Amino acid sequence: MSQTPFEFAPGLVVQGITPPLRLADYKLIAFDMDSTLISIECVDEIADAAGRKAEVAAITEAAMQGLIADYKESLRQRVALLKGVGTDHLERVFTERLRFNPGAAELIAAAKAAGLATLLVSGGFTFFSDRVKAHLGIDFARSNVLEIENGLLTGRMVDQPWGDICDGAEKRRTLLEVASLMGIDARQTIAVGDGANDLPMMGAAGLSVAYHAKPAVRAQARVAINQGGLDRLLEVLR
Repeated sequence: MSQTPFEFAPGLVVQGITPPLRLADYKLIAFDMDSTLISIECVDEIADAAGRKAEVAAITEAAMQGLIADYKESLRQRVALLKGVGTDHLERVFTERLRFNPGAAELIAAAKAAGLATLLVSGGFTFFSDRVKAHLGIDFARSNVLEIENGLLTGRMVDQPWGDICDGAEKRRTLLEVASLMGIDARQTIAVGDGANDLPMMGAAGLSVAYHAKPAVRAQARVAINQGGLDRLLEVLR
């Protein structure tokens, strides 16, 4: 089994595996949300209403590239800049800007048909992840809660029973927790993401998948989808 990356098909790079693998051999597939299941970084688009998109987007990009070690602090900084944005703008981001990435629905449908449970783990916000979960029929989701008072963002997030912020470590812990509750081994899980905060869960999963990802993420993933939709994973998993 070669550890050297090779182009299995145009725009589809694999390493450390010999395709095709069997989708039904896995029992759980976990997805990041922003720039993975959907086409936008929600925090950047919310910041647009506050006239701070460039400032927030620069922090987001540095965090996704892995240039900021403390993801939690980077997210707190970005959310603080959203103070005063109304929930009406969040609605507009969802209806006018949020688009599902190509192949997302098809891949999830195929996974469910093969008997896999589905999980969304996001450093984004429940305002969007709850709707994405419902639209795609995803079984479980974990993300962050924006604090809202009188219809306006306070610039803070709400602590949840499991902790304060869903960062890379929490994504990994959630993947392993759901696997444990299902009574399956981590090797029976798939993790799909694009940014540095997805690497911990991708490292814990049996199969790691990078989708139009940052270079550091592509380099470590077993499968890198560099062209086309999420459903290209089905070329590797039959």
